[in-house]
Amino acid sequence: MNKNVGYAIALLLALAAPFYGYPVFLMKLLCFALFACAFNLLIGYTGLLSFGHAAFFGGAGYVTGYALRTWGWPTELGLLAGVATGALLGLVIGGLAIRRQGIYFTMITLALAQMVYFLALRLPFTGGEDGLQGVPRGTLLGTIDLGNDTVLYYVVLAIFVAGFALIVRTIHSPFGQVLKAIKENEPRAISLGYDVNKYKLMAIVLSASLAALAGATKTLVLGFETLTDVYWGMSGLVVLMTLVGGMGTLSGPILGAVLIIALENKLGDVGTYLATHTGIEWFGTLGESVGMVTGVIFVICVLMFRRGIVGEAIARFGGRPAKAAV
Repeated sequence: MNKNVGYAIALLLALAAPFYGYPVFLMKLLCFALFACAFNLLIGYTGLLSFGHAAFFGGAGYVTGYALRTWGWPTELGLLAGVATGALLGLVIGGLAIRRQGIYFTMITLALAQMVYFLALRLPFTGGEDGLQGVPRGTLLGTIDLGNDTVLYYVVLAIFVAGFALIVRTIHSPFGQVLKAIKENEPRAISLGYDVNKYKLMAIVLSASLAALAGATKTLVLGFETLTDVYWGMSGLVVLMTLVGGMGTLSGPILGAVLIIALENKLGDVGTYLATHTGIEWFGTLGESVGMVTGVIFVICVLMFRRGIVGEAIARFGGRPAKAAV
């Protein structure tokens, strides 16, 4: 099936989704899907494994939430403040991390992101362990009331589509081709005269900005921000989403995000349903075993779907080989 046709069908389904599902949950899926796509731009197309994306995601959420709740900024300015925060963090963290390669790059991003976590824990405006509560949705452009879940859903969908379109355009641009060249053979890219550190830093800042947009939007949707979003576990979660869905593919991270977030939110309901209809009480504890189930899925993907779900589908049915994701 033509890729554009697939995107059109997916968009139509997304437009109809709030009439058949819970809009807040659907908006959460869109936010995490954008987060995973932003991370995939870095690891899937540039070859840089960052364990610091939680800093961009959660940091932007705190800034946006504070700007909307305390400063009373308009919603669009609050979101832009979050994106600017992510871009600034990406510039600082990326500027320090690209001095090293491989696992050392990854460890530097993790260490710097944990510094952001401890700042969020200690700074008074973040609320500490209680988090930042009571973030208002406000209005968009002073006219569109975002208090209605359905209206906000379409705004979030527009944000996701715009972010995803930017990623697609970036990947297929000359800039994106250089990023792919760096991933495939960095020494050769250097020999061709490219300043690879400059391109890496630009990719990090762009990825951080899009991750920040996802985090800021999530805060707007849920009305609060907590330490969970800046903890290193969030960085691990987005890695899992990308690998399960298919690293280096456009739609893989979206599928991975939907699967993982749906498991986290709906596994307990599935377990209760199974316990009720089968009489097996053990199923009722599934909601407490999300980490175990997610781990099992990851192990299965590593053993059987090394390219991720979408990557394997492309390799087997797309008529062209795809490289293993892990």
